[in-house]
Amino acid sequence: MKMSSQEFLQWKSKSITLLAMSGAGKTTLANKLPREKWFHYSGDYRIGTKYLDEPILDNIKQQAMEVPFLKDLLLSDSIYICNNVSVDNLAPVSSFLGKIGDSKLGGLTLSQFKRRQALHHKAEIAAMYDVSEFIHKAESLYGYKHFINDAGGSVCELDDPAILEHLAKHTLIIYIKTSPEFNETIINRAKTSPKPLYYREAFLDQHLAEFMREKNYTDIDTLP
Repeated sequence: MKMSSQEFLQWKSKSITLLAMSGAGKTTLANKLPREKWFHYSGDYRIGTKYLDEPILDNIKQQAMEVPFLKDLLLSDSIYICNNVSVDNLAPVSSFLGKIGDSKLGGLTLSQFKRRQALHHKAEIAAMYDVSEFIHKAESLYGYKHFINDAGGSVCELDDPAILEHLAKHTLIIYIKTSPEFNETIINRAKTSPKPLYYREAFLDQHLAEFMREKNYTDIDTLP
């Protein structure tokens, strides 16, 4: 979908997709729009509450079952565990995707990490295909004239041209370009507080091998 600035201003029911690096400010920008006029669709929120909800809960329950006190309560249905994902709190999704490394420090094996990445890949594709349905639902059900798709930071890494074609058909895609200086800020922030991202397997294998060589690590399963 292409249009001039004048056409955009005259567009009575605007539908926009924001694309950018994770942490570039898509959610911050979406939150600045008038909430009574714009329906905010978060791809990551959709992933966490719809497509990865059960795997996330299963992972948490698995951890809880290793604690005898919690295990007894879970098995007797005395407590329940729920997923509290929100647009501004994606920690449950990030913790499920995890990090490669020593299991004693909460790390995942490479095969576990790749399996969860594959689940996230399917979920992110499904969430983006849901955009067209939610554009209709936002107006017909909730009365919103305008729609903004706050897409995940790894949509461009899905290696699926049909997804971008689908988004371009139903929305105006706006790319947020960040400065080199801000890119460094984003990278440093991601090291301490990573957001949900999908990594293509070839990319992951290549850069993981480079990292292992640079740091002189020999065993992936013992990474700190």
